Amino acid sequence: MKTFPFRLLRHTAAALAIAFAFGGAAVLSGCGKSETVAIQPVPLDRTIVDSLDGMTLLDYPGPKGQIHYDHGNPDFFCDTVGMFSIYLQPEQQKRVRAIFVQDMAQADWNKPIGHWIDAKTAFYVAGSKARGAMGPTLVSFAREEDARTFATRQGGKVYRFDQVTPDMAVVDGGVLKDHKM
Repeated sequence: MKTFPFRLLRHTAAALAIAFAFGGAAVLSGCGKSETVAIQPVPLDRTIVDSLDGMTLLDYPGPKGQIHYDHGNPDFFCDTVGMFSIYLQPEQQKRVRAIFVQDMAQADWNKPIGHWIDAKTAFYVAGSKARGAMGPTLVSFAREEDARTFATRQGGKVYRFDQVTPDMAVVDGGVLKDHKM
């Protein structure tokens, strides 16, 4: 009866252990790399509704917004005021990966489709006569010159993203300021 060559088994086991060790290290090193995938704004269609109240975004005038998170689905807003009201909440726990608004120098006010820009680089006009889906709105622009031109024609003041405060993003539709009601 022949004996089993244990020496061969030991060498094979050692080779397999080394192969798994290097293979596992290669796999794990790939996990440490953060692949930066550019987030793109979602094009609007009739199925996209406001995350706050379920209103169909395409049914309303004025600038829209969308917030994309590290995990989960993006939130959509029929008005930039609603977007800021969520983004500026101190209890906002989701990590934001991207935030978009529409460039209203390019988009049609009554049927704004497309023309998405990075909300953090945009300029906003607050206090204008223009009304969005929820009443007074923060009108978004890619260029400061366009925001200033709009403010000259429609009233209001120009702000950068980081200058917008929670007090400017109250989602009451202006009803609390209407003393005739």
